[in-house]
Amino acid sequence: MFKRLLGILLASTTLMAGADEIALNPQHPERYVVVKGDTLWDISETFLRDPWLWPEVWYINPQIENPHLIYPGDVISLVYIDGKPQLRVQRGQRTVKLSPEVRATPLDQAIPTIPIDAIHQFLTKPLVLDADALDSAGYVLDTADEHIVTGAGDRIYARGTTTEFERYNVFEPQQAYTDPDTGELLGHRALYVGEAVIERHGDPATLELVETTREVSLGDRLLPVREEEVRTHFLPRAPENEIEGKIIAVVDGVTQIGQYQVVVINRGQREGLEAGDVLKIQQAGALIRDRFGKDKEQVQLPNEDAGILLVFRTFDKLSYGLVMEATRAIHLMDIVTNP
Repeated sequence: MFKRLLGILLASTTLMAGADEIALNPQHPERYVVVKGDTLWDISETFLRDPWLWPEVWYINPQIENPHLIYPGDVISLVYIDGKPQLRVQRGQRTVKLSPEVRATPLDQAIPTIPIDAIHQFLTKPLVLDADALDSAGYVLDTADEHIVTGAGDRIYARGTTTEFERYNVFEPQQAYTDPDTGELLGHRALYVGEAVIERHGDPATLELVETTREVSLGDRLLPVREEEVRTHFLPRAPENEIEGKIIAVVDGVTQIGQYQVVVINRGQREGLEAGDVLKIQQAGALIRDRFGKDKEQVQLPNEDAGILLVFRTFDKLSYGLVMEATRAIHLMDIVTNP
């Protein structure tokens, strides 16, 4: 009885787990049954005030296969070990019997960390090319068929291909990303246009477009198709390194940014960022003139917390992130930093 009362008391206060303070959601349940459509972030918010602290309280059960993954039907329970909160999973029933042969088959895939439909198009294909990759890429020289619009089923001539590869992604080079503070070139956005297969090697080579998402234009770049692991499952967590950067672009091209919009930040792998890292967004304080003071001097207003961003794909000098929470309007050049 005493332990139960202690657990209730601790649930409403800030608890310690390791070096981090773990604050529980005041409305947290004692157990939660995972349903299809949930994300790890949703479940984290159900139990924790700060979802990125999930790894601090998640119990890794060595007796469970893939203990980091959560499936529909699983039961998440909150328990207390030595006065500290811990989340544990009990595997639900996820098998179906088929006759005349009986076999166990997963009915559902593990739930993703964040809404996959918001980032699906950004999980595959290179999105950013550095200057060297752009310069060395093959390119569309001309079209082989006399069509006004070049698309799937048409043939193209290209230079810069090799006999090593048979399939190429076609990209349109777009805006250059530069660091707003230093002016450093961080990379070029590469818009996926389609895929082509070699019909005849040579210089130029002849390729057939087997898939297109928009018209293929002369000068579009070619990069070999490579097998690339698509990550949809990662634990939200604070970065290991101190990070301070800025939002330098938003994919939809708007100036005000809201929840579930994809943004580009000027920090990447070289700064130690990894997929799953969570950053706090701060609205940059304006520089205003003090009209009432004697000296009429310029005053820098403080930054204000504006939301939470989760990094889902990193490149050398920049990263793509999804805005998970927006408590006020978010703009280009707003600051991202450790939560």
